[in-house]
Amino acid sequence: MKVIVAEHAGICYGVERALRLAGEAADAGGPVHTLGPLIHNPQAVQALRDRGVAVASDVAEVPSGTLVIRSHGVDPAVIERADEAGLAVVDATCPFVSTAQRDAADLAAEGYTVVIVGDAEHPEVEGILAHAGGSALIVQRASDLPERLPCKRVGVVVQTTQSPSRLQEVVSALLGRVNELRVFNTICSATAHRQKAADELARTVDVMVVVGGRNSGNTTRLAEICRAVNPRVHHVETAEELDPAWFEGAHVVGVTAGASTPDEQIAGVIAAIEALS
Repeated sequence: MKVIVAEHAGICYGVERALRLAGEAADAGGPVHTLGPLIHNPQAVQALRDRGVAVASDVAEVPSGTLVIRSHGVDPAVIERADEAGLAVVDATCPFVSTAQRDAADLAAEGYTVVIVGDAEHPEVEGILAHAGGSALIVQRASDLPERLPCKRVGVVVQTTQSPSRLQEVVSALLGRVNELRVFNTICSATAHRQKAADELARTVDVMVVVGGRNSGNTTRLAEICRAVNPRVHHVETAEELDPAWFEGAHVVGVTAGASTPDEQIAGVIAAIEALS
């Protein structure tokens, strides 16, 4: 079997930066915690644990040392609490997420009803919501918009790992319903490039394998995009999950990976597929 890797796949700058900052904190010594999983990749989080970087679910669980803010960002009040507790704070928030947070805060300050296109339960969206003052509308699709909007001045931001089509759907539904509409396309370029490359590759191969954490929103979306154009799509976290039966009769296999998937994870999956030939 021939294995083709998508032109854009795997770890992005924001995730790479977060891992580097957490690693530097570990090397500096002393207790180090991340507030929640640093990134949505269980294997990478375990590797950090092996280096002494523990995971805390709340600032109160960190008695001393360094607290690393994960790539998804947090409510500003969380950082204030960490400062008050005397913790050394390392902010590993992805720069693209920081931009979405600032845009949401600016829109709220200027009196717009803020609409966030994203998953309400995702930590990134929770952080953006907090920056917007906690009163934004969170929607995944146009059908989630309320029948009556709080006001006729609406500003839109989007979770950095959402698809452009989701954003366009919501924006199109708002046009004609408001007097003023401001839209900030805060989808990160890494996400857009990976989604486009995955779609193009999935159309040309017999089987598509998507590598990355099952708790990763951007990886899950890659799998959804691929399944829309190819019925033989499989989402795995590690090479051990591969089933030889998936590749029966296949001549060309495509591989892509989410933005939180380290290179060594991708390489392991590729090697395992090639070993099936």
